[in-house]
Amino acid sequence: MDTLFMNKTDVDNVLLCFPNQLDSCPRLQRFSVLKGAMYGFMLAAILMTVFGNLLVIFSISHFKQLQSPTNFIILSMALVDCLLGCLVMPFSMVRWVEGCWFLGDFFCQIHSSLDMTLSIASILHLCLVSVDRYMAICDPLSYRMKVTNGSVAVWIVVTWLFSCLFSFGIVFSKVNLIGLDEQMLNSCVGNCVLIFNKEWGVIAPLLNFYIPGTIMSCLYLKIFHVARKQAKMISDRTAVGLAGEKNQVSEQRERKAAKTLGIVMGVFLLCWLPFFLTTVIDPFLGFSTPVDVFDALIWFGYFNSMFNPLIYGFFYPRFQKAFRIIILRYVCRFTNSSNLVLQ
Repeated sequence: MDTLFMNKTDVDNVLLCFPNQLDSCPRLQRFSVLKGAMYGFMLAAILMTVFGNLLVIFSISHFKQLQSPTNFIILSMALVDCLLGCLVMPFSMVRWVEGCWFLGDFFCQIHSSLDMTLSIASILHLCLVSVDRYMAICDPLSYRMKVTNGSVAVWIVVTWLFSCLFSFGIVFSKVNLIGLDEQMLNSCVGNCVLIFNKEWGVIAPLLNFYIPGTIMSCLYLKIFHVARKQAKMISDRTAVGLAGEKNQVSEQRERKAAKTLGIVMGVFLLCWLPFFLTTVIDPFLGFSTPVDVFDALIWFGYFNSMFNPLIYGFFYPRFQKAFRIIILRYVCRFTNSSNLVLQ
């Protein structure tokens, strides 16, 4: 009798996502302080992602000096990252903190599809930027002929279409769930988790991370090698009397190239590699990764969209000046900002 009473009490104390439904998923029980800290941290990340990328979008759209093929790729990438911050991250935040999905199965599929679409598109845009920079530095003579606004627009459209069709196709066809039993699917009401079987757990990361990441790594290594070689050639042509200044300029260029490329690849790998490693390994381990760990890895990937404006915006002087003009003129309403001109 005591045992039955204790079991009934334990069941009554369990918080459910939907208390009126017997097949509801259990709701995560967290301390209020922890929930407040999680909400505060993720809201700050969302705001930085949205407004940082809006600043990039407005800068390129407003200043003609920034409207180049390279910056059109960055503009499209900023749009992707901004949409991720607006349409995906807020719902992922509530799902992680509360441990529940409150919007039903159909919107769960929409959210999962958009999550995949925008995350993949962001990664592929980074790959496009690396290809563009490789052609500009390693083949500068034919760069202006091959890389035009039209050709860049085509590649941007292809990137968006591939990301959208791939993601929505997988989620709505449920090909990623073939062969998984009901216990693995955890089909209680209030659950919204995108999982992959062994086949798609390898195919999806391979197409959308490992191949683009390998291309980026190889191209940036080649760019760094060529940049060092060009700096040395320029240095050798400098007058002998300016040898000290020559070496200093050469070393500064090499350090700047190494720093920029190192930050680009370091942030990209730091944000996305843990998630995609887990995505590949988890199906072979019986989906044993804790939900909180998996959600944390997803947010590490989201942070790449927050860092993109910093990497591709704040590291370039023209973007820095454009941001300063926009903030002073339109945010702070600084009257003397009309005297500032982007050169």
